[in-house]
Amino acid sequence: MMPLGRITLPLFSRTLIDVLIRFGLIALLAMSCFEIFKPFLSLILWSMILAITFYPLQTRLRGKIFSSEGRTATLIIFVAICVVLVPSCMLGIALIDSVERAMDIAHSGNIQIPPPPESVAGWPLIGQKVFDFWTLAATDVAAVAERLTPQIKATAVTLLGAMRGVGAGLLIFVGALIVAGIFMAYGELGTRSAIQIASRISGPDRGPRLTALCTATVRAVAQGVVGIAFIQMLLIGIGFIVKGVPGAGVLALVVLLLGIMQLPATLITVPVIIYVFATEEVSAINIIFAVYIFIAGLADNVLKPMMLGRGVDVPMPVVLIGALGGMVSGGVIGLFIGPVALAVGYQLFWQWVENPPLPENESGSRGDSGAAGG
Repeated sequence: MMPLGRITLPLFSRTLIDVLIRFGLIALLAMSCFEIFKPFLSLILWSMILAITFYPLQTRLRGKIFSSEGRTATLIIFVAICVVLVPSCMLGIALIDSVERAMDIAHSGNIQIPPPPESVAGWPLIGQKVFDFWTLAATDVAAVAERLTPQIKATAVTLLGAMRGVGAGLLIFVGALIVAGIFMAYGELGTRSAIQIASRISGPDRGPRLTALCTATVRAVAQGVVGIAFIQMLLIGIGFIVKGVPGAGVLALVVLLLGIMQLPATLITVPVIIYVFATEEVSAINIIFAVYIFIAGLADNVLKPMMLGRGVDVPMPVVLIGALGGMVSGGVIGLFIGPVALAVGYQLFWQWVENPPLPENESGSRGDSGAAGG
């Protein structure tokens, strides 16, 4: 019989148990840190993306206005917050005024809808149906309102939820801008830290290259998203202003927000085109306006493949697929993380393909020759 007492394990078993215990403790610590950090994950990711995007501007302005990094970063973030908040406040005030005006009209009961022009009935496919419904609305508003009550309630609930989400997203974005300013104030230290982390993970030779790749990809996606949305807003806004569309400035701002959220601008351009043809007669000017606005609303489909891959040492389809796939799987944050992850994976894959391991006989002969030389 074996004597009772402490069980003696082989050296290999004790080493394996020590490794498993250490791994479990490290995994437990990592999971605890992630749970603590999880509520701030979106904020920090947005801050890093914004800091990487704005940092080239800071390097250009450094020493021209302020000598210190912190003051230059503060100026950039202050201007960015003003650019974001001022149009947003104007849009919010305009929406509130519109809702109050609509409620006043509804309470007063003096809703007057002009009869439709005869040309509406001549529209292809839907002309007669639109003409009949418009005529009914012009003669009996109460009947139309009663018929559309469920749809109006559902639309109102959806709009309120969307406005709440936009408001929360705006607050998170402003907070991310403030944190990004702190990151930018320590830009050089952050760059060195990123290179050290990448070098520790992938080796000293690949670390700087992967850091530059991630930085260039984030900037390319930011320019390809925000830049394209801004260009599209200018194209559509100029058309609205020249045509004299009511609320052209507010509609242009909505186009910008839709572009940043990766929603099609046709959500605005198509209703405006319908409004123009419904309130005015068909003419050459209106047809030219409709064609121009419709093409401008689809301009992102042409500009996005051209700008998303600029400045990145990765084929443009990889960046484009990463941006679209990341947006589908992770929302707006995924729009930036997707192309970075796919570009890094693409680079690592081709480095692995282009640097295969040496055959055993070749590596052995090299080792023998080295030993002989020593």
